[in-house]
Amino acid sequence: MRDLGVGFGYLVKGQRWVGAHGRWFGFGLLPGLVTLVLYAAALIGLSYGADDLISWATPFADDWSSPWQGLFRGFLTALFFALVLFVAVIAFTAVTLLVGQPFYESLSEAVDRSEGGDVPESGLPLLRELWISARDSLRILGRVVLYGVLLFALGFIPVVGQTVVPVLGFCVSGFFLTEELTAVALQRRGIELAQRLPLLRRRRLLTLGFGVPLTLAFLVPFVAVFLMPGAVAGATLMARDLTEAGAGAGAGAGTGSGDAEPGSGPAGRTVPAPGGSAPAGDVPREW
Repeated sequence: MRDLGVGFGYLVKGQRWVGAHGRWFGFGLLPGLVTLVLYAAALIGLSYGADDLISWATPFADDWSSPWQGLFRGFLTALFFALVLFVAVIAFTAVTLLVGQPFYESLSEAVDRSEGGDVPESGLPLLRELWISARDSLRILGRVVLYGVLLFALGFIPVVGQTVVPVLGFCVSGFFLTEELTAVALQRRGIELAQRLPLLRRRRLLTLGFGVPLTLAFLVPFVAVFLMPGAVAGATLMARDLTEAGAGAGAGAGTGSGDAEPGSGPAGRTVPAPGGSAPAGDVPREW
């Protein structure tokens, strides 16, 4: 349970870092603002067409008497918007990181530099980095959509659908949101998506402690734009804890690596070497 607090602590530290480095905070707002405009237009358009979409999808309810037809379709409309928001939080982060790729990578490097130790660089051309980021983001969005559809279906279960399912939804969103944000720092270390997912699962409470509060904050209009620079900074600090570099160069910070055995990765487990493959027995699986 301690990792929950440690994860939230990284989120707070990231916001403090950009607050103390105002130039990075100012530049970090631009990609988020561009993405916000695109999302606002898409959500407004969706709000006008949601009722027609639900009516088209439920022709069997056309002859239902009032108020049952309205209640049924209203409930489906609410679930549909919940699904859209579930996916939109991850998609917003993915698009913002893609739009601001050069800036956020530089910000992540600056955070590493300020903490001391090595400052990993990918050494890849910008177009190659953009391709990798876009490809990985699409893979993550595919997973999020699958979970979203499953949770949407579970939402019809009485009681459970209105209590347990929303909590699971926030946990899934928080996990994948953290993956998107830590990818900036971990990709520079040569750790690819197939390795990042097992890495985050080993410290799942740490991941959720960072991602779930951020997911809740991102649901508030405009908040995501202002929190993005600090979220990238905090995710970089967390990435240092999740890798051997963080356990070595950053262990003095005492932020979650203290339980690892000497010569091991987070939580005493071996971390895949940059550019290498996942350790034996850690075959990537779904969240």
